[in-house]
Amino acid sequence: MPLFTHVLAPIDFGETTDDVIETAVAMARQFDATLTVTHAFFIAPFTYANGFYIPIEEVTREARATLNAAVAKIRERYPNVDGELAHGEPWQEILHAAKAHKADLIVMGTHGRRGLSRVLLGSVAEKVVRLSPVPVLTVSGRHAAEKKKETLAETSG
Repeated sequence: MPLFTHVLAPIDFGETTDDVIETAVAMARQFDATLTVTHAFFIAPFTYANGFYIPIEEVTREARATLNAAVAKIRERYPNVDGELAHGEPWQEILHAAKAHKADLIVMGTHGRRGLSRVLLGSVAEKVVRLSPVPVLTVSGRHAAEKKKETLAETSG
């Protein structure tokens, strides 16, 4: 029996997305698992940003198109993939998707925020890691990994 049968890969179209997809595809391929790529976003109804109305329908349409394009690109390399778009608190939607799809592994990116930005923004990855009933593999983007190496070199030299 394979260790993992369904891999869930939440993506945010940010700097770690490519690395998350590469890792998730590799894990799914290794275990011949189903791969679900999900994008969860939250915009409150009638949200205004800097005095401007954010059209939720348009944001949803653009997010769906971007997700569909990502899934189509993945499908060229790994055909056993589906995509899912969710509107709500991302960490809650990720956990809901994991349960609904009976995922037994979550592969997701982490931005590595620290300090005040972490306190104010929270950490989706941290909440998922803390609350998930299944293993969560977090992936730092290449940029974040390079930044960590630079910081370590500066502090040790």
